Amino acid sequence: MKFPGQRKSKHYFPVSLRDPLLSNQELINSDSDHAYIVGIDQTLVDIEAKVDDDFIQRYQLSQGHSLVIEETTAEELYRELTERNLISHEFAGGTIGNTLHNYSLLADDRSVLLGTMCNNIQIGSYAYRYLCHTSSRMDLNYLQGVDGPIGRCFTLITENGERTFAISPGLMNQLRPDSIPEQIIAEASALVITAYLVRSQPGEPMPAATMQAIEYAKKHDVPVVLTLGTKFVIADDPSFWQDFLAKYVSVVAMNEDEALELTGIKDPLLAADKVLDWVDLVLCTAGADGLYMAGYTESTYKRETQHPLLSGAIEQFNRYEFSRAMRKKECQHPFRIYSHIEPYMGGPEKIMNTNGAGDGALSALLHDITANRFHRLNIPNSTKHFLPYLTYSSLAQVCKYANRVSYQVLIQHSPRLTRSLPEKEDSLEESYWER
Repeated sequence: MKFPGQRKSKHYFPVSLRDPLLSNQELINSDSDHAYIVGIDQTLVDIEAKVDDDFIQRYQLSQGHSLVIEETTAEELYRELTERNLISHEFAGGTIGNTLHNYSLLADDRSVLLGTMCNNIQIGSYAYRYLCHTSSRMDLNYLQGVDGPIGRCFTLITENGERTFAISPGLMNQLRPDSIPEQIIAEASALVITAYLVRSQPGEPMPAATMQAIEYAKKHDVPVVLTLGTKFVIADDPSFWQDFLAKYVSVVAMNEDEALELTGIKDPLLAADKVLDWVDLVLCTAGADGLYMAGYTESTYKRETQHPLLSGAIEQFNRYEFSRAMRKKECQHPFRIYSHIEPYMGGPEKIMNTNGAGDGALSALLHDITANRFHRLNIPNSTKHFLPYLTYSSLAQVCKYANRVSYQVLIQHSPRLTRSLPEKEDSLEESYWER
């Protein structure tokens, strides 16, 4: 397990008795197999192409929107894109698949993907491309085989820069409840899902499979992490999602648009504060405004920041951002904490891709949560664990890490990290990670 925070001299956790955080001598567990995350996803391939307005009209798509298309239409569309050499990129996709891939690259460790995959995979097929662009540290052994194609998401970019999405689901929503392994979820650090999984066509088993996984997670007290996916899904029924968060979810990841639809509050900080009524920890990306986090800690052990105090909709909201996050039920005296960070290095000079930036930020948070479990399994008597913290690092440090990963995705075409972060930042002063 790579260290998630300051990547300077030591890049892996010390798991020896010389650890200065040990309060007294205690044998160290060698069992770190349970420090992993498991996620459920709609397995699909993202296909990006540059087209003209006539192309959009001929396939009866709605410019700037997302539509589900029939399999025959998808085949015809793909054939034309191929024959006219319009495809610019093909990548493995899916918001949870992206997150798990990024996590495994950052942590250099295992993640487990649940979903569907073609029983017969031919070279050059969509399933083949999915596997080629997926980290070897992702465990795909628990995928459910299906006799048919996985999903495809066509991103069609017109001359004005507008992105139109055409989705061919294939058999990506055919994951059955009996394909959810209880023991894999029981021993995980977190279960990661997306709002897309709960909303499917009538007769598709994916929602039932997702609820089965959530049931196992709640049974074994495994934190459920939900990424909201898109504002359109939330806008359909905000009250449903508010209830869903309150009943099942510990950690939520969203952007400012999704936060607005969920809460009716435009200010990202106030929206994140509102979401704390339902969950334990909130990650909210806010575009050019940067990234916000909100959570709980034990009031007695809250830590004041050494950074300048910030005043937004909540006065001096980051005062205790050096505190570590906890689940509300683990706190005797729950205290709300907040943090914010501006875009890394002011943001990219040129944004190559906005798909996946939020997934990148979430993968950093998941790395920190799992790192905490890894450290607790290996050095249970460390003073890092005198309280049942959810994260290994402070809220401010997690913000910094998530921000950096998000930036890395923005400057590349792929929605998935193509390499881990540099061990030493070439264009950044050392003091950035020392603060």
